[in-house]
Amino acid sequence: MIYNSFYQEFKNLNATLKFFFAAITTLIIAQCSSIPYVIDNESYYIQTIKWLNEYGFVKGLGNLHIFYAQTSGWHIAQSAFNFSFLYKNFNDLSGFCLLLGNIFAIFKLNEYFSTTNKNYLIIGLLPLANVFFFQFISAPSPDIPIYILTFIIFFYFIENFKNTTIDDFNLITLLVLFALFIKVTSVALLILPIILLITNFKSFAPKLLPIISFGLLFLSLFIIKNSLLTGYPLFPFTRLELDSNHIIPRNVISFFFSEQMRYNYFISESDLNQLSFSQIAIKWLLSSKINAIFNALTILIVAISPFFIFKYFNKKSVWIIYFVILFQLLILLFTSPQYRFFIHLTLFYSFFIFACWFANKKLIFASYYLSIGLIAVVLFFPISYKSLTENKLIGKNSRFSATNILYPHNNSKWTTTFDSVQKGNLKFNSPTNNYFFWGSGNGNLPSVNKVQIEYFEKYYQVLPQQTTTDLKDGFYAKKLSSNE
Repeated sequence: MIYNSFYQEFKNLNATLKFFFAAITTLIIAQCSSIPYVIDNESYYIQTIKWLNEYGFVKGLGNLHIFYAQTSGWHIAQSAFNFSFLYKNFNDLSGFCLLLGNIFAIFKLNEYFSTTNKNYLIIGLLPLANVFFFQFISAPSPDIPIYILTFIIFFYFIENFKNTTIDDFNLITLLVLFALFIKVTSVALLILPIILLITNFKSFAPKLLPIISFGLLFLSLFIIKNSLLTGYPLFPFTRLELDSNHIIPRNVISFFFSEQMRYNYFISESDLNQLSFSQIAIKWLLSSKINAIFNALTILIVAISPFFIFKYFNKKSVWIIYFVILFQLLILLFTSPQYRFFIHLTLFYSFFIFACWFANKKLIFASYYLSIGLIAVVLFFPISYKSLTENKLIGKNSRFSATNILYPHNNSKWTTTFDSVQKGNLKFNSPTNNYFFWGSGNGNLPSVNKVQIEYFEKYYQVLPQQTTTDLKDGFYAKKLSSNE
């Protein structure tokens, strides 16, 4: 039934959209078979999925490598669908997600040409961002599903705000909960189903049991996952902690969050603590290179969007989304203000402005063709990003090679050898080439950079140790005396 419906919708596409469908599908497959680009893949994506494949949730895994504590719902999904017992290089769930997002957008754009509903056009412009999204899909980056889910959530919220049925509410709520399970920083999206519930409570009240049950299941899984991995049931919120042997020490948690903040602002912790809100905002806006470009673009789009909303699409639902985006940006400003965490919000209102001014069919198709051309250039030709980023590890694009037609690239960017290192009762594999502090690569379990282990041993007096001789029993942080 579903496949037949899909086939009928595909047949109804015009020739240009059918061509784009075929082209984008081919390019996504090519990108997914190429070298992984996202550097987080080397620090914890690969290892997190390996742990999930072989042992599930491991007690105190965050003590081995603090990034493993971030185990995302997207990595849980990837571990369920990478079929590592059949083939070791299935690691591209994000590519499949982007394909589904493009299919949804193409079908909605096709409907726009007959309905002229601007909401369909906004979601239909999503493929114009593919040239940016493509660098994330050769690794299971949680950013891609957040980008796609956010656009789809906004689409259904605007479309059904006036006459919301219980099915509409359940769908939006499920998508929001899944987004939260993937990345808790998308917490502002919760405002949307809450508003729908408040405005329709009388009619929804007798029918809420299924979605409440699912919500409780989600919360239970979230708490269980975090309790086992970190000892903090609501991680990354750490006010509530368990009295357990495997809990991550407070000083390590503090280092992790303060280090992340300092990196985002390229500033010392003491200097950062002395900045006012306005100074932090200015520091964020004027950060280096590509960050400054996207930050400035975000401020511009946020500033001019109210004019376009008021003049062209003055609906309550659109205003609500606008203020949700403002709230989300405010949260990220004080937690993790990296442009890749909010670029989808900037893109949404960029496409909204495009839909208000440039609703011409020929221009839309020309934009689609341009996006295909840009993707092909980035995918098949070497490009340096050194003028845009100071990070040498992501200074070049992830390029398709002819050998990838038959042999997809392995899950790691680099071919790295590993040394076996013993620290107390912990025996682990450390990359021979210490290309960066957090790097774990594609080594056998357990894998972690010895430089990282020695750093926390020296400066924080903690050393990860196995709870027993069996890895499935997990890890704890052994506290060392200052003279040990």
